[in-house]
Amino acid sequence: MTSIYDVLRRPIITEKSNYQTTALNQVVFEVAKTATKASVKDAVEFVFDVTVERVNVINVPAKRSRRAQSGRTAVRKAGYKKAIVTLAAGDTIDVFEGVS
Repeated sequence: MTSIYDVLRRPIITEKSNYQTTALNQVVFEVAKTATKASVKDAVEFVFDVTVERVNVINVPAKRSRRAQSGRTAVRKAGYKKAIVTLAAGDTIDVFEGVS
């Protein structure tokens, strides 16, 4: 890692991550392939000024699918690494709070 800003790629916003944000006080990010739990914790605490209690890291495998019309063309979605970050009670990140 060259910079702390290279660790976090983008937030992952799905129905499951919205539930985790509201009920469990967790946020989900796509992170760099070389990121570790410690580097993710440092990056989230530095960038968003929150207290991180726990970090879980998951390697999501690549997936193959087919094009709808022809059915012949195989498409491969790249794999990525995601981190589920548990925040301390009372801490929130505005990106996950919706439109204000």
